[in-house]
Amino acid sequence: MVSVVGVGIDLVDIARVERMLADRGEQALGRLFTDEERAYLATRPEPAGHVAARIAAKEAVYKAMQALPGARAIGWRDLEVTRDPDGRPAVRLHGVAERLAAEQGGLQIQISLTHSSLSAGAVAVVGRGR
Repeated sequence: MVSVVGVGIDLVDIARVERMLADRGEQALGRLFTDEERAYLATRPEPAGHVAARIAAKEAVYKAMQALPGARAIGWRDLEVTRDPDGRPAVRLHGVAERLAAEQGGLQIQISLTHSSLSAGAVAVVGRGR
């Protein structure tokens, strides 16, 4: 049985991400993403949709974790969007997020990502196992 800690959702405009990448490129990617995330994004021929989906995922997880004391200190690179062995999107925690999860006895995080030609969205559910 899982007890839900929080649910988060976010939507990101892909045109806004395209402008960010054109204006700040590597500087923005370095601030928002881990080395592994940046390596994945570098393999995408048109990365803006993938960047937007990962930004949305990080925001959704951040929002879902806000019920935890100290969660406002979670940074962009504390949340890493990965893929599980089956290819589904997953989240790996680092830094403050990892510490908060450990203090809770471990957290289960489920995310779902989507994007169209105009926007990218994500939903996150953070739970505590019983």
